[in-house]
Amino acid sequence: MPSRVFGHYTLRRLLGKSEATMIWLGVDSRTGGEAMLTLPRVAPPDRRRLDLWLAAARRAARLDHPQLAPVAECGAHEQWPFVAVDRRCGVTLDEWRLQHPPKVDECAAWIGAVLRGLAFAHDAGVAHRGLQLCHLLINERGQIAVMALAVAHDEGVAGPDKVAARPSPVALEPGELRAHRAGAERDVLACGVLLHGLLAGAPALEQADVGRVIARMAPRGRDLVRLPWQTPQPVPDALRAIVNRSTSSQVRLRYRNARTFLGALDGWREAFDADDGGPVARLLDRLRTVGPLPALPGLAARVQRVTAIESQRTDEIAQHLLPDLALSLELLRTLNSAHVQGTQVPGNGPVLTLRRVVALIGVDGVRQAANTLRVWPGPLDDDAAAALRTSIERVRLAGHVAQALRPAGYDAEVTYLVAALQNLGRLMLRYHFADDAEQIAQLMTPMPAGSGDGDAEQPGLGEEAAAYAVIGVDVESLGAAAARHCGLADDVLHMIRRLPVDAPVRKPDDDAEWLRIVGSAANEAVEAIGGGSAEQATAAIARVVDRYGRVLKINARAIHDALTEARAALRSGRTSSAQAAEVTLEQALDEATP
Repeated sequence: MPSRVFGHYTLRRLLGKSEATMIWLGVDSRTGGEAMLTLPRVAPPDRRRLDLWLAAARRAARLDHPQLAPVAECGAHEQWPFVAVDRRCGVTLDEWRLQHPPKVDECAAWIGAVLRGLAFAHDAGVAHRGLQLCHLLINERGQIAVMALAVAHDEGVAGPDKVAARPSPVALEPGELRAHRAGAERDVLACGVLLHGLLAGAPALEQADVGRVIARMAPRGRDLVRLPWQTPQPVPDALRAIVNRSTSSQVRLRYRNARTFLGALDGWREAFDADDGGPVARLLDRLRTVGPLPALPGLAARVQRVTAIESQRTDEIAQHLLPDLALSLELLRTLNSAHVQGTQVPGNGPVLTLRRVVALIGVDGVRQAANTLRVWPGPLDDDAAAALRTSIERVRLAGHVAQALRPAGYDAEVTYLVAALQNLGRLMLRYHFADDAEQIAQLMTPMPAGSGDGDAEQPGLGEEAAAYAVIGVDVESLGAAAARHCGLADDVLHMIRRLPVDAPVRKPDDDAEWLRIVGSAANEAVEAIGGGSAEQATAAIARVVDRYGRVLKINARAIHDALTEARAALRSGRTSSAQAAEVTLEQALDEATP
């Protein structure tokens, strides 16, 4: 291709293009050095538009961040504005991939670096608006940088870029603020489309131009962008959930800013790099510093009552301790730290009863364990504390339901604790990652028909996919980490992992599997009445019966009776501070009554 003269640059070859921009490799006649020039595909029609383009580019060029490529020159030649970046900053990611086929974790790291740079730019009021693979530079050390910020002006997305022409300290007008947010959200969506293409080994929708892909996605189009199951390299489920959320057909489920997308990718990458990395490592650190859970209000009074009945049976003492999950966990940790083993269920299973703990450590040991707990609600604010309290009461309700559903011969306290500990990861999430827990709950919430991205009802994400999409690991992994911290044995870790929702339920071969099945059924029954209309609750309970009825020999009436019995047990053992949390459960149970 013959060279073209563009001012003091000689354009050698085209590195990439989109509907909005094109990138040329050129040689600076003044220095002899190579540069990458980004130009609009269509020259600004008048002097005013040219000045706006240059003002936007120059404002973006002032930003200084490791993931933003430094601008060597910003100017215009014969009404054509351009931004020049020194070739020594790196080659485009398109060029790099031809010689270096990327690994899955490398793709996630690249987009994470891009998001880190974009987050900085968005905080400064600058968006890219035209992100393509050819706008991503990678140097010989493997470091990624974004070039050509603010050079793509999409009138349908952000309108004229008056924002970029303003000095940074000036507050944005409402219309300009909406324009900036739209541009930032478009950048985040573009990152999802790029990551999809990197992992799939082919552009999304077989279209190399990211802008055209976005135009075909909701809300402007109807095309779906989801990772295919067949990819050049296997994509872990957690990363698949993150990518699919970033390009979800439901706009409300997508990442709305660069930092939330980055947080999910960082969580997955840290967990991928090491078994104890990422959110799990952060959880373990918090377990060592603040403990698993805060003690419920009234801990001192409960311990005092235990002291008063010291001469009585250990099972009576345990009944006073069992409602407080924080104290129960601390006692189990105390037991396991002493390396005590025994039998409580047929078949010489693990010790999993508080009465055994009390028998071994005495009331003084119970008092010492209670003194190590943080008082309610720990570091949580009022809203997060209320959400945690509601979660605890649901867990207690599931424990009582499991007791009512257990087959003959199985210990009631063991059954209660197994069902409760199957929610350990959810409680850890609510206490130690309260903001993430709320975001996960929102992703799981369905949207009624006519209230969002269309007329039809929009389902929420499943719990596993939502957790992957927010923190990069599943909730069960958090629960397993907390259980190991408490010293629970491997057979207990198996029991407290719920049955996968898509796995068939078969008659178990041992007692541990029986307890796991009973706990899973109880938790699914409580979730069935956790929200929605009476018809939805009845249908959800019917699904629980279809799933567990043959093995546990239960029907809808048995589940209803178990829920009623559990509510009565919960009411009889609750404290005044628990009443507000239990009202919601009681109302849901009343609605689910056939």
